[in-house]
Amino acid sequence: MSHTLPWSRRAARRHDREILALALPAFGALVAEPLFVLADSAIVGHLGTRQLAGLSVAATLLTTAVGVFVFLAYATTAAVSRRLGAGDHQGAIRQGMDGIWLGLLLGTVIALALLPTAPAVVRLFGASPSAAPCAAEYLRISALGIPAMFAVLAATGVLRGLQDTRTPLYVAIGGFTANAALNLGLVYGAGLGIAGSAWGTVLAQCAMAVCYLAVVVRGARRHGASLRPDAAGIRACAQAGAPLLVRTLALRAVLMIATAVAARLGDGEVAAHQIVLSLWSLLGYAMDAIAIAGQAIIGRSLGAGDTEGARAACRRMVRWGVTAGVVLGLLLVAVRPLLLPLFTTDAAVRDMALPALLIMAVSLPVTGVVCVLDGVLTGAGDGPYLAWAMLAVLAVFAPVALLVPVLGGGLGALWWAMGLMLLTRMVTLLLRTRSGRWLVTGAVRT
Repeated sequence: MSHTLPWSRRAARRHDREILALALPAFGALVAEPLFVLADSAIVGHLGTRQLAGLSVAATLLTTAVGVFVFLAYATTAAVSRRLGAGDHQGAIRQGMDGIWLGLLLGTVIALALLPTAPAVVRLFGASPSAAPCAAEYLRISALGIPAMFAVLAATGVLRGLQDTRTPLYVAIGGFTANAALNLGLVYGAGLGIAGSAWGTVLAQCAMAVCYLAVVVRGARRHGASLRPDAAGIRACAQAGAPLLVRTLALRAVLMIATAVAARLGDGEVAAHQIVLSLWSLLGYAMDAIAIAGQAIIGRSLGAGDTEGARAACRRMVRWGVTAGVVLGLLLVAVRPLLLPLFTTDAAVRDMALPALLIMAVSLPVTGVVCVLDGVLTGAGDGPYLAWAMLAVLAVFAPVALLVPVLGGGLGALWWAMGLMLLTRMVTLLLRTRSGRWLVTGAVRT
């Protein structure tokens, strides 16, 4: 025992250093992403209310598209890290290029679909007659940047799979800075209005894609990997990503149902719900950063055939997830008197938000475990299980949430239903990780 304990502590410290080295830059890159929309909103907001309303609709559509297709990053991370762990650097980059080609193809298809349909799409999503032209203009121009946005997603997955989360951080910071400068110059300096904001975002996204591609191309040349599109490889990437797409859509359905139920409760309740949901999403970035580290480390370990190392890393990351959840939950409770007034001056809305905020704070350790284990199983390439598990969670959550207004429950009851959703999801993930069925080794998961 005296010899085992020091070794265990050294192994734990090694895992901690590696998790931090990957998670901290990943957290910075994740936080930089919503700053794009924040900068656009701040700049366009001074043009007028209808322009800001139009931006709100169009930006929501674009961020939803990115969120739905985030599997381009996650599936690529898992596949690339596996090949890296197996010592196949050439195959890892080749796998990454297949993911980038898939992103470009999907982005092109969506862009071509949006260009002629942008006015109809923004009307479908409730844009007012005054805001609809602004939303359609912004969406049509921004559609030109969707292939670059999807290429950025896939290329980010390539670098994460190669255990590099610093480069995505630097590119994200550079992209945010360029986006803000271009928006200011084009909106006001060139007098293009909301169109200038859209063009600034397109140019910033294209510049980010070029930076990522330059890094990947340099690595491909170093290891002799082909850059040409490979139909079989692209098809394999799509097949690997399809279950993660289902999982993401099911999660989006959970959030949409929760918002729809809050809207049925009343305007004050849905406003309070939006505040709590926004804070939950923001705090989730810290958990997602650990999950991203999990994707990279687990994929590499299984590619190298190190199942014990994968188990040990999983256990350590779960501790990190719980710790982060507890710390963030306590911090949220402590600052709640200062936090809620930042979102609204309506005392009634603040009163409605407070119970839901406290329930959310209590559930943050569970959120941490869910995020981490989701990252572990994603890194293991266990997408089919994640898809079926999330569909099961949706089947549990939907009837409970829909019963809240029927039974006379308020926003607090809705967030208890959200807590039940998280607990159900945690149980499904714990059962899988404890079963060991996710521990499939090799350069390619079969």
